[in-house]
Amino acid sequence: MRNLCLTTVLSLASVAAAAPPQRVDIGYEISRDGSALAEVTQHLEHDGRSFRLSETWKGKGMLAIRGEATRSSQGTVAADGLRPQKFEDKRPGREIRHAEFDPAAKTPTLQRQDQLSFIWTFAFAPPRGAATVAVADGKHATTYTYQPAGRERVKTPAGEFDALKLVKRKDNPQDKTTEIWLAVDRQYIPVRILVIDKEGKRIDQVATSISAK
Repeated sequence: MRNLCLTTVLSLASVAAAAPPQRVDIGYEISRDGSALAEVTQHLEHDGRSFRLSETWKGKGMLAIRGEATRSSQGTVAADGLRPQKFEDKRPGREIRHAEFDPAAKTPTLQRQDQLSFIWTFAFAPPRGAATVAVADGKHATTYTYQPAGRERVKTPAGEFDALKLVKRKDNPQDKTTEIWLAVDRQYIPVRILVIDKEGKRIDQVATSISAK
């Protein structure tokens, strides 16, 4: 029993060492081809054992009349990342979407992610190679493979960061290009996400402010 307790303590210490601060607030601006579309705020709270994530979208310009959209995710923190148990997506004019995961299931951590948790799971367990992730949106689950594409300096309104770049593998020419930058010098928190569709339109989500405790 003593050895088991020691193993548990060491395991939790390892998770804590790899984890971001216990409270992180990030503000983002989303733009399309350079025109601002929305302001987004994300809040992470964890204690090394459990986590809560929340996100709020506020449209700009014509999109402002649509009101706020919110998403939330909660679950446990494991040695290999976040294991969400409940996900909720609320948007004006649409039914609320829910996704629930069995906490007792032996499903690999990367195969039980939701739209909010999957990027943040890399902050707790940075990928060392290609990472295949199953992402649930409350209606379907879609599998993506992200590959590390080296380190880059990325400039944002929130600061300039040494970042690990991840690129989503395209399985056919019609797939969108998705690139994610994780700030290595800020515990791999996501500071930029770029999506380019087949027509070349660019949706860019860039950090504008970061607060961590």
